[in-house]
Amino acid sequence: MRLDDETFRQVLSAVCDTLLPALDAPDTDTATSDYYGRGAHERGLDETTPAAIPGLAHHVREAIGELAAFLAERNFTRATLERRTELLHVAAAEDMRLRLAVRQLKGMVFAGFVGAVDESGTNPTWPVVGYPGPPSGPASVSTALPVVVRHEETLHADVCVVGSGAGGAVIAARAAQAGLSVVVLEAGPHRDEADFDQIDAHASEMYLRGGSLWSDNGQMGVLAGSVLGGGTLINSMVCLRTPMAIREQWAKEGLEGLDGPEFDRHLDTVWQRLDVNTEATVYNANTRAMITGLAACGYAHERLPRNSSAEDDPTRCGSCNAGCRLGCKRSTLHTYLQDAADAGARIVAECRADRVLIEDGRAVGVAASLGGGAELVVRAPAVVVAAGGIESPALLLRSGIGGPAVGRNLRLHPAWIVTGVYDQPIQAWSGQIQSAVSFDLTHCESGTGFLVESLALNPLTWAGQSPFTDARSHRDRLRDLPYFATWHGVSHDHGSGQVYLDADGQAAVRWALDDEIDRRVALRAHLELARMHHAAGANEIFTFHWSDLRWRRGEDFDGYLDELRAAPADDYTAFSAHQMGSCRMGASPEASVADGHGQLHDVRGVWIGDASALPSAPGVNPMITIMALAERTALALVEAARSGVAAGR
Repeated sequence: MRLDDETFRQVLSAVCDTLLPALDAPDTDTATSDYYGRGAHERGLDETTPAAIPGLAHHVREAIGELAAFLAERNFTRATLERRTELLHVAAAEDMRLRLAVRQLKGMVFAGFVGAVDESGTNPTWPVVGYPGPPSGPASVSTALPVVVRHEETLHADVCVVGSGAGGAVIAARAAQAGLSVVVLEAGPHRDEADFDQIDAHASEMYLRGGSLWSDNGQMGVLAGSVLGGGTLINSMVCLRTPMAIREQWAKEGLEGLDGPEFDRHLDTVWQRLDVNTEATVYNANTRAMITGLAACGYAHERLPRNSSAEDDPTRCGSCNAGCRLGCKRSTLHTYLQDAADAGARIVAECRADRVLIEDGRAVGVAASLGGGAELVVRAPAVVVAAGGIESPALLLRSGIGGPAVGRNLRLHPAWIVTGVYDQPIQAWSGQIQSAVSFDLTHCESGTGFLVESLALNPLTWAGQSPFTDARSHRDRLRDLPYFATWHGVSHDHGSGQVYLDADGQAAVRWALDDEIDRRVALRAHLELARMHHAAGANEIFTFHWSDLRWRRGEDFDGYLDELRAAPADDYTAFSAHQMGSCRMGASPEASVADGHGQLHDVRGVWIGDASALPSAPGVNPMITIMALAERTALALVEAARSGVAAGR
């Protein structure tokens, strides 16, 4: 059943009003009355939400269309609020695609509710839910990084680097310092300290697909950078070295020498260039609560190394995922990209690479799109594909190169989130996002497991992804935001997903919790995090399962753990900030995309230089690993260019 435009709009408007209706407000202050009394219609969200749907990914648009048809057949628009709420739950239970549609609309409505800001940069719900907004204070001076505005249709270079994040920036710097002419293409905008107002609704422009990229079935939310500096500009600054067991495994799979002193030197080089240290690491209330829970359950913790300068002000770190206004984060914007620019590299932002150009089995450049429909061609005998674990395989797929493994073997470090509600305010949006880690559960299930780390509470995320039972309960629970402590288990995935091209020719992700070992790890992460919250004194515990799996003090805690054990695999929700392995390096052209140093098996002069090159998940936050591998790939690329191999001579 395909709906006409007007019926489609009416159904979606009714969905918005079901999620966020006007409710009878308590007889109290004006702000609280407004919080309850003004719903989606009064706030205009029933208009802005449907208007934003054409910009969503193809599979999400299709799912929303199917949901609208499902609801229209059941007279949704004429039903009572209680019946409409019931129908949304029925739809989500019937089909994963319908659940994806409900999830997407729920996220959009509540993002508008708690995230949209007025001209003064504030939202009227913030005082009611106890959120103070981003930290105040002046910004640092802007980064002195020149970005080229291109009007020419063609540029010429020795090396064209697609992507400016952890991998691409390193290779651009080393190639430029070796005397090669370099052009860097970045699909995202150029933003620095002067631009960072640290308002989440504005920061979404620095994330791939605005921070709203879901797997086909809606189980996996993908968070990736799409800005000059890539993920290094908006990540949580966790710096962990590649475990030796992983290095040894990768060395056996074709990355010769990775388990030896040469790679140690690459790791040391990156560590020093990023000024990694623990001296600037400070625990906030969220992390202190996590440490209490860990200790009560018999688990140790360590202080996290971070790539932060000594001028770091922890009181202003809670919005680090929206960019560091102080300029303390040693992102590639302040390190390798600056090195590249100082050595003569040209950088073009807001330039999307469409295809790698190939002639006679060798790279000859990149065809790209600028804003306003303009096109740019970079003629270069060496191309570095470093657009990230999602966009790099998509570029190869559009180009028809890379072999049968392109897009496969996608690893995501699924993060399983469990929240505790405490007596005293935690204010998990305040202070350093991640500052401690426990490794004690990294081998808890069949040789694999998960890290335990805290994470910042983003009101948009918790409003949109917390389980929804009914409108009033959801609204009531959001008022407990200051008391939430938010921790996650970052798992070392055993199974894998896939990146493919959708009907629009854009990258899409296929992933499901269908690997037996990954299911056991996911369950163990939820159980252990729940135990930690319980031991730390939480009054309430809930997860991001689709169903509302929630425990309250006074209830049977062992019974709650049994509820978690009984949850079906389809009920789990994960998030990924680490997308890897989709253009993996290795010895076999059938099982990998590039050789042990990053050059494609099937096309000379094309190199993989980012997280997609990792042969598998390292099991730790991967930034340092990505950059050290990029140092290694850069050496091979420069040697090939100097010998004339990359140029085909």
